[in-house]
Amino acid sequence: MSNGWKPGAAEGEEAYATLLNNAGAVRAICAAVEGTLGPKGLDTMLVGGQGEVIITNDGVTILEKMDVTHPAARLMVGVAQSQQRYVGDGTTTATVLAGALVAECVAHVTRGVPVAKVVRGLQDGVATAVLSLRERSRAVAGIDDPVLARIAYTAGREQRDIAALVLEAAQQLGLEQLSEEAYRFSDSVLAHADAVSEVWPGIVLRAMPMNPGAAVEHIRRAKVLVLRDELAPEAVAEEALVTEAGFQQYMHLRELFREDVRKLVELGVGLIAADRGVDPEAEQICSDHGIMVLQRVPKRELEALCTYTGAKPLRRMALKKSVEELRHGLGYAEELFYDDELDFVKISGGGGARNVTVIVGASTQEVVGERTRIAKDAASAVQAAVRGGYVPGGGAVEMAIAQAVEKSRECVTGMESFGIQAVAAAIRKPLGQMMLNSGYNPLEKVEALRAEQLLTGSDEIGVNCDTGELVNMMEAGVIDPTNVKIHALRSAGEVAAAVLRIHTVIKMK
Repeated sequence: MSNGWKPGAAEGEEAYATLLNNAGAVRAICAAVEGTLGPKGLDTMLVGGQGEVIITNDGVTILEKMDVTHPAARLMVGVAQSQQRYVGDGTTTATVLAGALVAECVAHVTRGVPVAKVVRGLQDGVATAVLSLRERSRAVAGIDDPVLARIAYTAGREQRDIAALVLEAAQQLGLEQLSEEAYRFSDSVLAHADAVSEVWPGIVLRAMPMNPGAAVEHIRRAKVLVLRDELAPEAVAEEALVTEAGFQQYMHLRELFREDVRKLVELGVGLIAADRGVDPEAEQICSDHGIMVLQRVPKRELEALCTYTGAKPLRRMALKKSVEELRHGLGYAEELFYDDELDFVKISGGGGARNVTVIVGASTQEVVGERTRIAKDAASAVQAAVRGGYVPGGGAVEMAIAQAVEKSRECVTGMESFGIQAVAAAIRKPLGQMMLNSGYNPLEKVEALRAEQLLTGSDEIGVNCDTGELVNMMEAGVIDPTNVKIHALRSAGEVAAAVLRIHTVIKMK
Protein backbone atom coordinates (compact mmCIF):
# COMPACT_ATOMS: atom_id res chain seq x y z
CA MET A 1 0.00 0.00 0.00
CA SER A 2 1.32 3.45 -0.86
CA ASN A 3 0.18 7.02 -0.27
CA GLY A 4 -3.01 5.82 1.47
CA TRP A 5 -4.81 6.78 4.62
CA LYS A 6 -2.90 5.86 7.78
CA PRO A 7 -4.75 3.95 10.50
CA GLY A 8 -6.37 6.36 12.93
CA ALA A 9 -5.76 9.44 10.83
CA ALA A 10 -9.19 11.04 10.81
CA GLU A 11 -8.34 14.67 10.06
CA GLY A 12 -5.53 16.95 8.99
CA GLU A 13 -3.25 16.58 5.99
CA GLU A 14 -2.67 12.85 6.61
CA ALA A 15 -6.34 12.23 5.85
CA TYR A 16 -5.82 13.59 2.34
CA ALA A 17 -2.44 12.00 1.56
CA THR A 18 -3.66 10.02 -1.44
CA LEU A 19 -5.71 12.89 -2.83
CA LEU A 20 -2.87 15.39 -2.52
CA ASN A 21 -0.39 12.97 -4.04
CA ASN A 22 -2.65 12.36 -7.02
CA ALA A 23 -3.37 16.08 -7.38
CA GLY A 24 0.38 16.73 -7.47
CA ALA A 25 0.81 14.22 -10.29
CA VAL A 26 -2.04 15.81 -12.21
CA ARG A 27 -0.46 19.23 -11.74
CA ALA A 28 2.85 17.95 -13.11
CA ILE A 29 1.14 16.66 -16.26
CA CYS A 30 -0.62 19.99 -16.79
CA ALA A 31 2.65 21.88 -16.36
CA ALA A 32 4.11 19.89 -19.26
CA VAL A 33 1.53 21.14 -21.77
CA GLU A 34 -0.01 24.38 -20.52
CA GLY A 35 2.82 26.49 -21.97
CA THR A 36 1.76 25.40 -25.46
CA LEU A 37 -1.84 26.61 -25.12
CA GLY A 38 -3.23 29.30 -27.41
CA PRO A 39 -1.91 31.10 -30.49
CA LYS A 40 1.10 32.41 -28.55
CA GLY A 41 1.95 29.08 -26.93
CA LEU A 42 5.48 27.80 -27.42
CA ASP A 43 6.75 24.39 -28.53
CA THR A 44 8.09 21.48 -26.51
CA MET A 45 11.15 19.47 -27.50
CA LEU A 46 10.85 15.75 -26.78
CA VAL A 47 14.13 13.82 -26.74
CA GLY A 48 14.26 10.03 -26.96
CA GLY A 49 16.75 7.59 -25.49
CA GLN A 50 18.50 7.21 -28.86
CA GLY A 51 18.73 10.95 -29.45
CA GLU A 52 15.59 11.20 -31.61
CA VAL A 53 13.90 14.60 -31.40
CA ILE A 54 10.27 15.74 -31.77
CA ILE A 55 9.42 19.44 -31.63
CA THR A 56 5.71 20.07 -31.16
CA ASN A 57 3.03 21.94 -29.25
CA ASP A 58 0.43 19.24 -29.81
CA GLY A 59 -0.83 18.21 -26.39
CA VAL A 60 -1.58 14.55 -27.08
CA THR A 61 1.78 14.03 -28.78
CA ILE A 62 3.63 15.48 -25.78
CA LEU A 63 1.70 13.37 -23.29
CA GLU A 64 1.94 10.14 -25.29
CA LYS A 65 5.70 10.51 -25.71
CA MET A 66 6.35 11.42 -22.07
CA ASP A 67 7.59 8.77 -19.66
CA VAL A 68 4.52 8.72 -17.38
CA THR A 69 4.34 6.13 -14.59
CA HIS A 70 2.10 7.69 -11.92
CA PRO A 71 -1.40 6.13 -12.16
CA ALA A 72 -3.24 9.45 -11.70
CA ALA A 73 -1.00 11.06 -14.30
CA ARG A 74 -1.86 8.28 -16.72
CA LEU A 75 -5.54 9.16 -16.29
CA MET A 76 -4.67 12.62 -17.58
CA VAL A 77 -2.96 11.13 -20.62
CA GLY A 78 -6.22 9.25 -21.22
CA VAL A 79 -8.11 12.57 -21.32
CA ALA A 80 -5.94 13.82 -24.17
CA GLN A 81 -6.16 10.49 -26.02
CA SER A 82 -9.94 10.45 -25.69
CA GLN A 83 -10.16 14.01 -27.01
CA GLN A 84 -7.92 13.10 -29.94
CA ARG A 85 -9.83 9.91 -30.71
CA TYR A 86 -13.32 11.41 -30.74
CA VAL A 87 -12.85 14.96 -32.05
CA GLY A 88 -9.17 15.18 -33.05
CA ASP A 89 -8.55 18.67 -31.62
CA GLY A 90 -8.46 20.51 -28.28
CA THR A 91 -6.26 17.99 -26.45
CA THR A 92 -4.27 20.62 -24.58
CA THR A 93 -7.42 22.48 -23.54
CA ALA A 94 -8.98 19.25 -22.26
CA THR A 95 -5.85 18.44 -20.23
CA VAL A 96 -5.55 21.91 -18.69
CA LEU A 97 -9.27 21.94 -17.91
CA ALA A 98 -9.08 18.53 -16.19
CA GLY A 99 -6.12 19.70 -14.13
CA ALA A 100 -7.96 22.86 -13.12
CA LEU A 101 -11.05 20.88 -12.08
CA VAL A 102 -8.94 18.61 -9.89
CA ALA A 103 -7.11 21.55 -8.30
CA GLU A 104 -10.27 23.54 -7.58
CA CYS A 105 -12.14 20.54 -6.18
CA VAL A 106 -9.19 19.42 -4.01
CA ALA A 107 -9.09 22.91 -2.48
CA HIS A 108 -12.70 22.49 -1.31
CA VAL A 109 -12.20 18.92 -0.08
CA THR A 110 -9.18 19.85 2.06
CA ARG A 111 -11.28 22.59 3.66
CA GLY A 112 -13.73 19.94 4.85
CA VAL A 113 -16.33 19.60 2.10
CA PRO A 114 -17.18 15.89 1.63
CA VAL A 115 -15.81 14.39 -1.56
CA ALA A 116 -19.20 12.96 -2.54
CA LYS A 117 -20.78 16.43 -2.34
CA VAL A 118 -17.98 18.02 -4.39
CA VAL A 119 -18.19 15.31 -7.05
CA ARG A 120 -21.96 15.69 -7.34
CA GLY A 121 -21.60 19.43 -7.70
CA LEU A 122 -18.83 18.91 -10.25
CA GLN A 123 -21.09 16.70 -12.36
CA ASP A 124 -24.00 19.15 -12.13
CA GLY A 125 -21.72 22.04 -13.08
CA VAL A 126 -20.32 20.23 -16.12
CA ALA A 127 -23.86 19.32 -17.26
CA THR A 128 -24.90 22.98 -16.96
CA ALA A 129 -21.83 24.10 -18.91
CA VAL A 130 -22.48 21.59 -21.72
CA LEU A 131 -26.13 22.70 -21.95
CA SER A 132 -25.06 26.33 -22.12
CA LEU A 133 -22.58 25.50 -24.89
CA ARG A 134 -25.25 23.79 -26.95
CA GLU A 135 -27.60 26.74 -26.57
CA ARG A 136 -24.89 29.14 -27.78
CA SER A 137 -23.80 27.01 -30.75
CA ARG A 138 -24.25 28.37 -34.28
CA ALA A 139 -24.79 26.04 -37.26
CA VAL A 140 -22.56 26.07 -40.36
CA ALA A 141 -24.52 27.56 -43.28
CA GLY A 142 -22.86 25.43 -45.96
CA ILE A 143 -19.56 24.12 -47.28
CA ASP A 144 -18.73 27.62 -48.59
CA ASP A 145 -19.47 29.28 -45.24
CA PRO A 146 -16.51 31.63 -44.49
CA VAL A 147 -16.64 30.40 -40.90
CA LEU A 148 -14.99 27.12 -41.95
CA ALA A 149 -12.00 29.03 -43.35
CA ARG A 150 -11.57 30.82 -40.03
CA ILE A 151 -11.87 27.59 -38.06
CA ALA A 152 -9.24 25.92 -40.25
CA TYR A 153 -6.95 28.93 -39.78
CA THR A 154 -7.37 29.01 -36.00
CA ALA A 155 -7.01 25.24 -35.48
CA GLY A 156 -4.17 25.21 -38.02
CA ARG A 157 -2.17 27.50 -35.71
CA GLU A 158 -2.48 30.39 -38.16
CA GLN A 159 -0.56 28.63 -40.93
CA ARG A 160 -2.36 29.88 -44.03
CA ASP A 161 -1.06 27.24 -46.44
CA ILE A 162 -2.28 24.36 -44.28
CA ALA A 163 -5.64 26.05 -43.65
CA ALA A 164 -6.06 26.56 -47.41
CA LEU A 165 -5.28 22.89 -48.12
CA VAL A 166 -7.76 21.65 -45.51
CA LEU A 167 -10.48 24.02 -46.71
CA GLU A 168 -9.98 22.97 -50.35
CA ALA A 169 -10.21 19.31 -49.35
CA ALA A 170 -13.36 19.95 -47.30
CA GLN A 171 -15.04 21.67 -50.25
CA GLN A 172 -14.22 18.74 -52.51
CA LEU A 173 -15.72 16.33 -49.98
CA GLY A 174 -18.89 18.28 -49.28
CA LEU A 175 -21.08 18.52 -46.18
CA GLU A 176 -22.67 15.11 -46.64
CA GLN A 177 -19.39 13.22 -46.58
CA LEU A 178 -17.99 15.27 -43.68
CA SER A 179 -21.15 14.53 -41.70
CA GLU A 180 -20.79 10.77 -42.08
CA GLU A 181 -20.30 9.27 -38.60
CA ALA A 182 -17.74 6.70 -39.75
CA TYR A 183 -15.67 9.14 -41.81
CA ARG A 184 -12.61 10.79 -40.21
CA PHE A 185 -11.39 13.76 -42.20
CA SER A 186 -8.07 13.82 -40.31
CA ASP A 187 -7.22 10.34 -41.67
CA SER A 188 -6.94 11.89 -45.12
CA VAL A 189 -3.82 13.85 -44.11
CA LEU A 190 -0.56 12.39 -45.40
CA ALA A 191 2.97 13.77 -45.01
CA HIS A 192 6.24 13.39 -46.87
CA ALA A 193 9.46 15.37 -46.59
CA ASP A 194 9.95 15.45 -50.38
CA ALA A 195 6.34 16.07 -51.38
CA VAL A 196 4.78 19.23 -52.75
CA SER A 197 1.76 20.15 -50.65
CA GLU A 198 -1.46 19.48 -52.54
CA VAL A 199 -4.98 18.09 -52.31
CA TRP A 200 -5.21 14.86 -54.29
CA PRO A 201 -8.78 14.08 -55.43
CA GLY A 202 -8.67 10.47 -54.32
CA ILE A 203 -6.64 8.22 -52.04
CA VAL A 204 -2.93 7.56 -51.71
CA LEU A 205 -1.41 4.21 -50.73
CA ARG A 206 2.05 4.29 -49.18
CA ALA A 207 3.31 1.27 -51.07
CA MET A 208 5.71 0.38 -53.85
CA PRO A 209 4.41 -2.03 -56.52
CA MET A 210 6.15 -5.37 -56.99
CA ASN A 211 6.40 -4.43 -60.65
CA PRO A 212 7.09 -0.67 -60.68
CA GLY A 213 8.37 -0.85 -64.25
CA ALA A 214 4.95 -1.93 -65.45
CA ALA A 215 3.19 0.73 -63.42
CA VAL A 216 5.06 3.94 -64.26
CA GLU A 217 2.46 4.95 -66.84
CA HIS A 218 -1.04 5.91 -65.74
CA ILE A 219 -3.52 3.05 -65.71
CA ARG A 220 -6.97 4.30 -66.69
CA ARG A 221 -10.45 2.88 -66.12
CA ALA A 222 -9.02 0.10 -63.97
CA LYS A 223 -10.84 -2.66 -62.15
CA VAL A 224 -9.53 -3.17 -58.62
CA LEU A 225 -9.15 -6.51 -56.83
CA VAL A 226 -8.58 -6.56 -53.05
CA LEU A 227 -7.43 -9.85 -51.52
CA ARG A 228 -7.57 -10.55 -47.79
CA ASP A 229 -5.16 -13.36 -48.43
CA GLU A 230 -2.07 -14.20 -50.47
CA LEU A 231 -2.14 -14.39 -54.25
CA ALA A 232 -0.59 -17.85 -54.54
CA PRO A 233 -1.62 -21.44 -55.35
CA GLU A 234 -2.79 -23.80 -52.65
CA ALA A 235 0.13 -25.21 -50.69
CA VAL A 236 1.24 -28.84 -50.82
CA ALA A 237 3.01 -30.41 -47.83
CA GLU A 238 6.77 -30.64 -48.32
CA GLU A 239 6.83 -34.36 -47.55
CA ALA A 240 4.27 -34.97 -50.33
CA LEU A 241 6.48 -33.30 -52.95
CA VAL A 242 9.02 -36.13 -52.82
CA THR A 243 6.41 -38.53 -54.19
CA GLU A 244 5.22 -38.72 -57.79
CA ALA A 245 1.60 -38.26 -56.78
CA GLY A 246 2.44 -35.27 -54.60
CA PHE A 247 4.43 -33.60 -57.35
CA GLN A 248 1.62 -34.14 -59.85
CA GLN A 249 -0.81 -32.56 -57.40
CA TYR A 250 1.54 -29.60 -57.01
CA MET A 251 1.74 -29.09 -60.79
CA HIS A 252 -2.04 -29.42 -61.12
CA LEU A 253 -2.66 -26.80 -58.43
CA ARG A 254 -0.24 -24.42 -60.13
CA GLU A 255 -2.02 -24.82 -63.45
CA LEU A 256 -5.35 -24.10 -61.80
CA PHE A 257 -3.79 -21.04 -60.19
CA ARG A 258 -2.55 -19.77 -63.58
CA GLU A 259 -6.09 -20.07 -64.91
CA ASP A 260 -7.36 -18.05 -61.96
CA VAL A 261 -4.83 -15.29 -62.63
CA ARG A 262 -5.75 -15.26 -66.34
CA LYS A 263 -9.36 -14.61 -65.29
CA LEU A 264 -8.17 -11.37 -63.73
CA VAL A 265 -6.53 -10.41 -67.02
CA GLU A 266 -9.77 -11.23 -68.87
CA LEU A 267 -11.74 -9.06 -66.40
CA GLY A 268 -9.51 -6.06 -67.13
CA VAL A 269 -8.12 -5.79 -63.60
CA GLY A 270 -5.61 -2.92 -63.36
CA LEU A 271 -4.70 -3.13 -59.67
CA ILE A 272 -4.32 -6.07 -57.29
CA ALA A 273 -3.80 -5.25 -53.60
CA ALA A 274 -3.11 -8.25 -51.36
CA ASP A 275 -3.01 -8.50 -47.59
CA ARG A 276 -0.15 -11.02 -47.84
CA GLY A 277 2.48 -12.09 -50.35
CA VAL A 278 2.16 -12.61 -54.11
CA ASP A 279 3.50 -15.61 -56.03
CA PRO A 280 6.35 -14.64 -58.45
CA GLU A 281 4.63 -16.32 -61.41
CA ALA A 282 1.43 -14.38 -60.73
CA GLU A 283 3.46 -11.19 -60.52
CA GLN A 284 5.06 -11.97 -63.89
CA ILE A 285 1.71 -12.61 -65.57
CA CYS A 286 0.38 -9.33 -64.15
CA SER A 287 3.45 -7.42 -65.32
CA ASP A 288 3.07 -8.83 -68.83
CA HIS A 289 -0.48 -7.46 -68.96
CA GLY A 290 0.13 -4.08 -67.26
CA ILE A 291 -1.52 -4.94 -63.94
CA MET A 292 -0.09 -3.16 -60.89
CA VAL A 293 0.50 -5.53 -57.95
CA LEU A 294 0.77 -4.46 -54.29
CA GLN A 295 1.60 -7.03 -51.62
CA ARG A 296 1.42 -6.91 -47.82
CA VAL A 297 -0.72 -3.78 -47.84
CA PRO A 298 -1.68 -2.69 -44.29
CA LYS A 299 -5.23 -3.54 -43.28
CA ARG A 300 -6.18 0.11 -42.83
CA GLU A 301 -5.12 0.99 -46.36
CA LEU A 302 -6.94 -2.03 -47.78
CA GLU A 303 -10.11 -0.87 -46.04
CA ALA A 304 -9.67 2.64 -47.46
CA LEU A 305 -9.13 1.17 -50.94
CA CYS A 306 -12.31 -0.90 -50.67
CA THR A 307 -14.35 2.06 -49.45
CA TYR A 308 -13.08 4.36 -52.17
CA THR A 309 -13.25 1.99 -55.15
CA GLY A 310 -16.25 -0.06 -54.05
CA ALA A 311 -14.24 -3.31 -54.09
CA LYS A 312 -15.32 -6.22 -51.90
CA PRO A 313 -12.40 -7.90 -50.11
CA LEU A 314 -12.08 -11.49 -51.33
CA ARG A 315 -10.30 -14.61 -50.14
CA ARG A 316 -7.98 -16.57 -52.41
CA MET A 317 -10.56 -19.32 -52.89
CA ALA A 318 -12.96 -16.78 -54.40
CA LEU A 319 -10.76 -16.75 -57.52
CA LYS A 320 -12.24 -20.17 -58.33
CA LYS A 321 -15.53 -18.47 -59.19
CA SER A 322 -16.59 -17.70 -62.73
CA VAL A 323 -15.60 -14.48 -64.46
CA GLU A 324 -19.11 -13.08 -64.06
CA GLU A 325 -19.23 -13.90 -60.35
CA LEU A 326 -15.81 -12.34 -59.79
CA ARG A 327 -16.88 -9.16 -61.60
CA HIS A 328 -19.26 -8.28 -58.76
CA GLY A 329 -16.40 -8.21 -56.23
CA LEU A 330 -14.21 -5.76 -58.16
CA GLY A 331 -13.88 -2.07 -57.50
CA TYR A 332 -13.27 0.69 -60.01
CA ALA A 333 -10.82 3.59 -60.38
CA GLU A 334 -10.75 6.09 -63.19
CA GLU A 335 -6.98 6.52 -62.88
CA LEU A 336 -4.06 5.16 -60.88
CA PHE A 337 -0.30 5.46 -61.09
CA TYR A 338 2.87 4.99 -59.08
CA ASP A 339 4.79 8.11 -58.01
CA ASP A 340 8.33 6.74 -57.94
CA GLU A 341 9.75 9.87 -56.29
CA LEU A 342 7.55 9.54 -53.20
CA ASP A 343 6.80 5.78 -53.27
CA PHE A 344 3.08 6.53 -53.36
CA VAL A 345 0.36 4.88 -55.41
CA LYS A 346 -2.18 7.57 -56.29
CA ILE A 347 -5.75 6.60 -57.15
CA SER A 348 -8.56 8.86 -58.31
CA GLY A 349 -12.08 8.53 -59.70
CA GLY A 350 -13.09 5.72 -57.32
CA GLY A 351 -16.40 3.94 -57.75
CA GLY A 352 -17.20 4.02 -54.03
CA ALA A 353 -17.39 6.75 -51.39
CA ARG A 354 -15.93 10.17 -52.09
CA ASN A 355 -12.49 10.88 -50.62
CA VAL A 356 -9.52 13.22 -50.91
CA THR A 357 -5.97 13.19 -49.58
CA VAL A 358 -4.25 16.23 -48.10
CA ILE A 359 -0.56 15.80 -48.89
CA VAL A 360 1.65 17.95 -46.64
CA GLY A 361 5.27 18.55 -47.53
CA ALA A 362 8.12 20.27 -45.70
CA SER A 363 11.88 20.60 -45.66
CA THR A 364 12.77 17.97 -43.04
CA GLN A 365 11.16 14.91 -41.49
CA GLU A 366 10.85 16.63 -38.08
CA VAL A 367 9.04 19.60 -39.60
CA VAL A 368 6.82 17.31 -41.65
CA GLY A 369 5.69 15.55 -38.49
CA GLU A 370 4.60 18.79 -36.85
CA ARG A 371 2.91 20.09 -40.00
CA THR A 372 1.01 16.83 -40.23
CA ARG A 373 -0.25 17.21 -36.66
CA ILE A 374 -1.31 20.78 -37.42
CA ALA A 375 -3.15 19.72 -40.59
CA LYS A 376 -4.90 16.89 -38.73
CA ASP A 377 -6.03 19.35 -36.03
CA ALA A 378 -7.38 21.72 -38.69
CA ALA A 379 -9.18 18.90 -40.51
CA SER A 380 -10.71 17.62 -37.26
CA ALA A 381 -11.85 21.11 -36.28
CA VAL A 382 -13.54 21.71 -39.64
CA GLN A 383 -15.35 18.37 -39.46
CA ALA A 384 -16.40 19.00 -35.85
CA ALA A 385 -17.86 22.38 -36.85
CA VAL A 386 -19.80 20.80 -39.73
CA ARG A 387 -21.25 18.18 -37.39
CA GLY A 388 -21.94 20.24 -34.27
CA GLY A 389 -21.69 23.93 -35.10
CA TYR A 390 -19.35 26.58 -33.73
CA VAL A 391 -18.96 29.16 -30.94
CA PRO A 392 -16.85 32.31 -30.44
CA GLY A 393 -13.20 31.61 -29.54
CA GLY A 394 -10.64 33.70 -27.70
CA GLY A 395 -12.04 32.72 -24.30
CA ALA A 396 -15.39 34.37 -25.07
CA VAL A 397 -17.65 31.35 -24.77
CA GLU A 398 -15.72 29.97 -21.78
CA MET A 399 -16.37 33.15 -19.85
CA ALA A 400 -20.05 33.11 -20.82
CA ILE A 401 -20.65 29.50 -19.76
CA ALA A 402 -18.65 30.02 -16.55
CA GLN A 403 -21.08 32.80 -15.66
CA ALA A 404 -24.01 30.53 -16.53
CA VAL A 405 -22.61 27.89 -14.16
CA GLU A 406 -22.19 30.48 -11.40
CA LYS A 407 -25.77 31.62 -11.89
CA SER A 408 -27.01 28.03 -11.54
CA ARG A 409 -25.16 27.81 -8.22
CA GLU A 410 -27.46 30.46 -6.75
CA CYS A 411 -30.30 27.90 -6.72
CA VAL A 412 -28.29 25.25 -4.85
CA THR A 413 -28.45 25.25 -1.06
CA GLY A 414 -26.42 22.15 -0.25
CA MET A 415 -22.66 21.62 -0.20
CA GLU A 416 -22.82 20.55 -3.85
CA SER A 417 -22.55 24.28 -4.57
CA PHE A 418 -18.81 24.05 -3.85
CA GLY A 419 -18.40 21.58 -6.71
CA ILE A 420 -20.36 23.87 -9.03
CA GLN A 421 -18.16 26.78 -7.96
CA ALA A 422 -15.08 24.68 -8.80
CA VAL A 423 -16.39 24.08 -12.33
CA ALA A 424 -16.97 27.79 -12.93
CA ALA A 425 -13.44 28.62 -11.76
CA ALA A 426 -11.85 25.78 -13.76
CA ILE A 427 -13.56 26.77 -17.02
CA ARG A 428 -11.73 30.10 -16.88
CA LYS A 429 -8.35 28.41 -16.40
CA PRO A 430 -7.55 27.82 -20.12
CA LEU A 431 -8.34 31.48 -20.83
CA GLY A 432 -6.05 32.61 -18.02
CA GLN A 433 -3.27 30.34 -19.31
CA MET A 434 -3.63 31.75 -22.83
CA MET A 435 -3.28 35.25 -21.42
CA LEU A 436 -0.18 34.21 -19.49
CA ASN A 437 1.33 32.63 -22.61
CA SER A 438 0.60 35.85 -24.50
CA GLY A 439 2.47 37.96 -21.95
CA TYR A 440 -0.48 39.48 -20.10
CA ASN A 441 -1.62 39.43 -16.50
CA PRO A 442 -4.24 36.66 -16.48
CA LEU A 443 -6.16 38.00 -13.47
CA GLU A 444 -6.48 41.43 -15.03
CA LYS A 445 -7.62 40.18 -18.43
CA VAL A 446 -10.04 37.57 -17.11
CA GLU A 447 -11.75 40.05 -14.81
CA ALA A 448 -11.88 42.70 -17.52
CA LEU A 449 -13.54 40.23 -19.87
CA ARG A 450 -15.98 39.13 -17.20
CA ALA A 451 -17.06 42.71 -16.54
CA GLU A 452 -17.42 43.51 -20.26
CA GLN A 453 -19.60 40.48 -20.96
CA LEU A 454 -21.84 41.29 -18.01
CA LEU A 455 -22.12 44.88 -19.27
CA THR A 456 -22.89 44.02 -22.89
CA GLY A 457 -24.71 40.73 -22.37
CA SER A 458 -22.74 39.28 -25.30
CA ASP A 459 -20.95 35.93 -25.40
CA GLU A 460 -18.91 37.06 -28.42
CA ILE A 461 -16.54 39.37 -26.52
CA GLY A 462 -13.08 37.85 -26.02
CA VAL A 463 -9.45 38.85 -25.65
CA ASN A 464 -7.20 39.52 -28.64
CA CYS A 465 -3.97 37.65 -27.83
CA ASP A 466 -1.93 40.02 -30.03
CA THR A 467 -3.06 43.32 -28.51
CA GLY A 468 -4.72 42.31 -25.25
CA GLU A 469 -7.83 44.29 -26.25
CA LEU A 470 -11.40 43.10 -25.74
CA VAL A 471 -12.94 42.54 -29.19
CA ASN A 472 -15.84 40.74 -30.81
CA MET A 473 -14.45 37.28 -31.61
CA MET A 474 -17.01 36.52 -34.32
CA GLU A 475 -16.13 39.71 -36.16
CA ALA A 476 -12.42 39.02 -35.66
CA GLY A 477 -12.86 35.51 -37.09
CA VAL A 478 -11.68 33.68 -33.94
CA ILE A 479 -14.05 30.73 -33.93
CA ASP A 480 -13.98 27.25 -32.36
CA PRO A 481 -16.04 24.09 -33.02
CA THR A 482 -18.69 23.41 -30.38
CA ASN A 483 -18.07 19.66 -30.18
CA VAL A 484 -14.39 20.18 -29.36
CA LYS A 485 -15.33 22.17 -26.26
CA ILE A 486 -18.18 19.88 -25.25
CA HIS A 487 -16.04 16.75 -25.36
CA ALA A 488 -13.22 18.52 -23.51
CA LEU A 489 -15.63 19.47 -20.72
CA ARG A 490 -17.11 16.01 -20.43
CA SER A 491 -13.84 14.07 -20.49
CA ALA A 492 -12.19 16.52 -18.08
CA GLY A 493 -15.15 16.22 -15.70
CA GLU A 494 -15.06 12.43 -15.80
CA VAL A 495 -11.35 12.13 -15.03
CA ALA A 496 -11.53 14.79 -12.30
CA ALA A 497 -14.35 12.88 -10.60
CA ALA A 498 -12.32 9.66 -10.89
CA VAL A 499 -9.25 11.26 -9.26
CA LEU A 500 -11.31 12.75 -6.44
CA ARG A 501 -12.95 9.41 -5.60
CA ILE A 502 -9.63 7.57 -5.12
CA HIS A 503 -9.30 6.87 -1.39
CA THR A 504 -6.35 4.48 -1.36
CA VAL A 505 -3.69 3.40 -3.84
CA ILE A 506 -2.62 -0.25 -3.56
CA LYS A 507 0.08 -1.91 -5.62
CA MET A 508 -1.14 -5.17 -7.15
CA LYS A 509 0.98 -8.28 -6.78
